[in-house]
This record gives sequence, C-alpha cells and structure tokens, in this order.
Amino acid sequence: MKISRIARIGAIGAVAALALAGCAANEGGSGSSDAPSDSTLSGSLDATGASSQEAAQQSWVAAFQTANPDVTVNYTATGSGTGRENFIAGSSNFIGSDRAFNTDELATGGFGSCASDEIVEIPVYISPVAVAFNLEGIDELNLDGKTLAGIFAGTITKWNDPAIADQNEGVDLPDQAIVPVHRADASGTQETFTKYLSAVAPDVWTYEAADEWPLSSGEAGDGTSGVVDAITNGSGYIGFADASRTSELGQVAVEVEGEYVAYSAEAAAALVEASPLEEGRSDHDLAYAVDPAAAPAGSYPIALVSYLIGCVEYDDAETAGLVKAYFEYVASAEGQDAAAEAAGSAPISDTLREQINTAIDAIVTE
Repeated sequence: MKISRIARIGAIGAVAALALAGCAANEGGSGSSDAPSDSTLSGSLDATGASSQEAAQQSWVAAFQTANPDVTVNYTATGSGTGRENFIAGSSNFIGSDRAFNTDELATGGFGSCASDEIVEIPVYISPVAVAFNLEGIDELNLDGKTLAGIFAGTITKWNDPAIADQNEGVDLPDQAIVPVHRADASGTQETFTKYLSAVAPDVWTYEAADEWPLSSGEAGDGTSGVVDAITNGSGYIGFADASRTSELGQVAVEVEGEYVAYSAEAAAALVEASPLEEGRSDHDLAYAVDPAAAPAGSYPIALVSYLIGCVEYDDAETAGLVKAYFEYVASAEGQDAAAEAAGSAPISDTLREQINTAIDAIVTE
C-alpha cells in the first residue's frame, strides 16, 4: 500500500494561542488595542457543551469580548451530552455539541432555553479525531479500520499482533498489552469514532454508533482531557480525541482507498465537503450526513463536525441579540481563522458560510 503523509497543522501554535486566549478571556479582552469600541452590545451569555471546542471557544470568546467589552460569554466544556441536557433543561443560552440533535429529539422538542421548539444548528468547528497512542520509541503507526475495530473491540490485545505488524514493516513492536481508552461521558467525539468503526468494519465492530461507549472493557477517561491524560500516562495505551489535544502523543495514519492518511485539518475538511446535509431539516438546521465508509482518497475518515446550537426565539431579546452576534463572529472568516490558529480546525468554506449566515438570520431579535 502507498503511504500518504498529509501534514498536521497547529500543533505548537495551538498551545500558545490557547494560553493567550484564556488570559484574554479572563481579562475581558485581548489587550491588542486600546481604541474604544463602537459596540452597543451588553450583557452575558452562559454556555456549556463540547470539550472538543474548548481551545476554539477560548479564542472566540477572547476576540468577541475584546470587540464587545460590555459582553461576557461564559463557556464551560462539560461534554456534548451534558450540553444538550442543559439546553433542554434551560440552563444554557446556547451550547456546543459534537452532533446535532437527531430527528427524534427534534420531534420531542421541549428545549427549555427557547421560547419555541425551533432551534438553530450550525457546523462551525470541523476537526479530525486523532487516534493517539503511547509506545516508547514509536511516533506513528499505520492502521486500517478493521484493525482499529479489533483493538477497541478487544479482539486484538497485543501490540505485536500480526494485524498491526503487517501494516508497519520495520517497526519494532513490543510484546505488550494494548489498553484502549474511551470516554466515560456521553460524547459526540465518541459517536464520531464509533460511527467510523461501524461504517468501515461492521463485521468486527458489531455495535451501533453511539455517544456512550458500549463495552465495559478498556479504560474510561472523563472528557477529552481525561482521555489524553490516560494515554499520556499509560504505556501501551491508545485512544481517540480531538486532534488539537494529541500533538504530544504517537499518531495513527488511517487507511483510506489503499493509502494511509495522517490527520490534518485539510484532510478532515475534504471528508466533510464530500458529504451531504441531512434531509428533512429546516434551512436553519444544518446537520451533515458524514459517511466514513465513503471517504474519498486523500481525506481523513474520522472527522468531527461540531455545532453551535441556539434558539430561533428567546424569551429575552437581549439574549437573542447576543447569541446572534456571537454566532455571526464564530462563522466569520476572522472567527474561523482564530479557531484554526488556536485548535488546528478546518475553516468552513465560503459556500457553507453563506448557508450558516442564512441560518443565523432566523434568530429573532425583536
């Protein structure tokens, strides 16, 4: 098989950008300019949700608060599942989620944060989900979907198993136990990964795609940080997480159309751009139907499409105006570039931005 190495981006810059963004967010501005702001916005927003978005959210919040010094945006990375629960309960003005609400959830409605059951879902954070490992002296491995499914299903248990060795000629693989790590919490990142396994290796991974892990084996980590910490501190460990958080770990290049593709923002974007929007949704509900089994050559097949979710109608017009303005900034070229620098995500295309802005316009501010 041929090997394709698509360069990973944002590995070092993401750490520095995250630190700067965090300081700026805490100070209510980036300190980049002393010029007075022309913003008339004021008030605060409380949001929870996807931990995959954390670095991007810190950069977005810092820049938005700099441009709007009388606004405070509080984003807490609780995980996507908790974020969706909070949105239903009415305790978050908007949320980040690594999946859109499914059609059954939309039919049920009852979003406590909203004045109606109409919601806005926009895909603004596209990022590869990296498969990362910790093996002394080994920085990269080539693995196909069937092998990854066997590792996480518990049928491939040693690093020197022939299924791994045959794809990594010349690599000195140890006779060491494999410890797969998954998320302890309900996670869109986890659903993205299990969707990949079930799509490309259904004979090995016999479970449906789900945000909760279906097995009792392996080790569980709380949130993205918990998974990354477990892999970092455990020799022989392997897991999956948003790529922006795994740059210090060994990386898996994943087989696609006879080539091994390392993760990159560009390769993840190629998968998403080849995917259609889900049918039967409104113009302000932009959910992608990503099929990892149909990944085109050169694309990375495990790509996270993460959403901002808000209401079409809020009880409070001020809240509606703040959410709308924040969403517009996040979707802007400036906002997407900030996320790319901080988290290595793939900026959305101009065509998708037009669709997203149409969706945002549905938010009622009067």
